[in-house]
Amino acid sequence: QVQLVESGGGLVQAGGSLTLSCAASGRSFSTYVMGWFRQAPGKEREFVAAISRSGVITRYADPVKGRFTISRDNAKNTVYLQMNSLKPEDTAVYYCAAGRGAVVLTIRNEYDYWGQGTQVTVSS
Repeated sequence: QVQLVESGGGLVQAGGSLTLSCAASGRSFSTYVMGWFRQAPGKEREFVAAISRSGVITRYADPVKGRFTISRDNAKNTVYLQMNSLKPEDTAVYYCAAGRGAVVLTIRNEYDYWGQGTQVTVSS
């Protein structure tokens, strides 16, 4: 089992940047595919980005392509989400997730463990 704790959220102006971190406890962090999802008020939780176990393969949702970058440091048991050129529509609670499925996972139900989330608010 793995516990996930997100950090780095906050309030930022449109066009600004934030970096989210997700620290994992427990063993075998490198055996998990990691992902980021987000949920805005009144909306379903949606996929943002995912990264393979080695960090070589990444996948992004269309709305964040070219602006967000997912990375991981297996030595530190941490996955990151660098968010640039933020827009008001990026406002949401961002969740980190871990799964043991295929190379990269983009579907919510494919993930086994979730963090509590961190709020990101982008003002216009």
